Order: sequence, then structure tokens, then C-alpha cells
Amino acid sequence: MPITVVGSIAYDAVRTPFGERERMLGGAAVHFALAASFFEEVSVVGPVGDDFEEQHLAMLSDRGVLVHDVERIAGGETFFWKGEYGWDLNSRETLDTRLGVFEGFQPKLSERSRESDVLFLANIQPSLQLQVREQLPHARFTALDSMNLWIDVAREDLVRAIEGVDCLILNDAELRQLTAKPNLVSAAREIISWGPPAPSVIVAKQGEYGAALVTKDSFFALPAYPLETVIDPTGAGDTFAGGFVGYIAAHTEDDWGDELLRRAMAHGTALASFNVEEFGTERIERLAGEEISARVRELSEITSFSGAPLARLQG
Repeated sequence: MPITVVGSIAYDAVRTPFGERERMLGGAAVHFALAASFFEEVSVVGPVGDDFEEQHLAMLSDRGVLVHDVERIAGGETFFWKGEYGWDLNSRETLDTRLGVFEGFQPKLSERSRESDVLFLANIQPSLQLQVREQLPHARFTALDSMNLWIDVAREDLVRAIEGVDCLILNDAELRQLTAKPNLVSAAREIISWGPPAPSVIVAKQGEYGAALVTKDSFFALPAYPLETVIDPTGAGDTFAGGFVGYIAAHTEDDWGDELLRRAMAHGTALASFNVEEFGTERIERLAGEEISARVRELSEITSFSGAPLARLQG
């Protein structure tokens, strides 16, 4: 079923121990949409400036992403982020941020985007997430991402936005910060207890350690796909979210119970693993669906074990 994503469209400058790019396509909405487009039609809502290159809109369109709600603002500059990673690719240093047209962003959704059955609210101001959510009151599945900044400076609006979606996707540190709970399981259960209305599905992103899924009655975790070469983790979390939400959107005729959610986790994990193999969107742009399926099968193999009785331990 069609998906609408609202969030940033950006240019990034990134340096890692393995190379650098001075200007590459990025932004949460872009990474999400490219991943989700393997499963379902995706409409992107976000602003760009005069400097945004037509070739990048063409690439998104070629991948099946609808760009009619990408707003080009005359005289404006596209959101720009510059960062550097050390050998610990789980952490990064922000060197420059220029909001440009994103600073005054007011989402404008066409009728087609408002009719989507699935909505992903990428990391933007919680007040804007609330505005967008109100425009899709009948969406069958809604998910939201956020960050530590909004927990600090706009917690009340963020909690209201969270209470209006089915699924919350944060990293484990943000879950603990939001709830003041000591670990991701207790933090996730706390958020679920806010409802209804409140999310019934909590996904904790854990970087190189994978991701965890918590519902009222279950817990599920997957490691990250084991890679020998990791070049750039920029956008991996949004790519994971695109795979996760995109898979659910393609199977909304099913009850989104534990089995569907776990399969969605596997597809999100597989897509995120491709994202980090090269800079920015470079790997995902030429990715084929068969590659995703093959990696999901490998994930299944490396995470399964027998339910036979355990051997008796000595000592």
C-alpha cells in the first residue's frame, strides 16, 4: 500500500577512515524512500533549494520514488550536513550544519500523498510531525523517528506525536533518555504503557549491534549483518526504517503481528547492511531486489539454532 515519507532531503559531506565525499545525496527522506521503494510506491515530501541537481530527482524517479511533493524553493540552499567518523563508526563529529530551506519547512502534501495508507514521519520538528499526522487520519500504519535534540527541547510535542503513531523507531540511547528507564526493554514497555493511544510497536536501532523489536507481549532482536567492509554508516538508520516500513506496507493485507514484524526487521537489517558498504546512497542506487532476498536468507541461516535440549554443563 502506498507510503508517504516526510523529512529531510540533503547534501552531505562525509569523511571516514576509508575515504571521503565532498557533496553526496543524503537526508532521512531520501535514504528511507530508496529502501522502501523496493517494496511499495513511496511519495517524498520535503524542500530543496536552487542548488539541488535534477539528476538526483531523476534517480529517485527511476527507482520508483514519487517526487511531485518535493518543493523547490527559489533562492534557497538545500539542507547541508558535514561530518567525520573515526575508527569507531558508531560515533561521529558534526563539523557543519546549514539548514537552508529546511529551516522554514512547512510540509505541503498533495492529495495523492494524503491518501497514502502508510506514513513515515522522519526526524523533523515534533510540531511538524503532528501537523502531517493530522493530514493522514486514516493511514493504516504509521511510524515515527526522532532524535535526542527534540527530547531535550520539545518533549511535550514529541510525546504527543509519538502517541499518534503505531510504531516508534529510535536508537536505544534515545529510548532511555525519553523514558528515564535504564534499558531498552523497560523503556519500550514504558512507552507502550502510555496507550492507547500510543505505539504498540517499538524498534530500537543499535548500530553495528543490530536492532530490537518490542511489543506488549514479545521481544525480538537481530544482529547486524556481518560485514568485512564498512565504509560509511550515514543514513543506515533511515535505510533500515525504509526496509522495515516498506515491507510492512507491501503486506498490509496481513495482520501486522509478530511474524510480519520479524520479517520486516530482517529486510530492514539487510538493506541497512548494503547502505554502509559505500558512501551515501551509492550502493542502494544500484541494488537489486534479488540481492536483498539473498541477504535475508543468509540472516535467517546465521541467526537460527536448534531447539534441542541443552547439553548438561559440568562443574
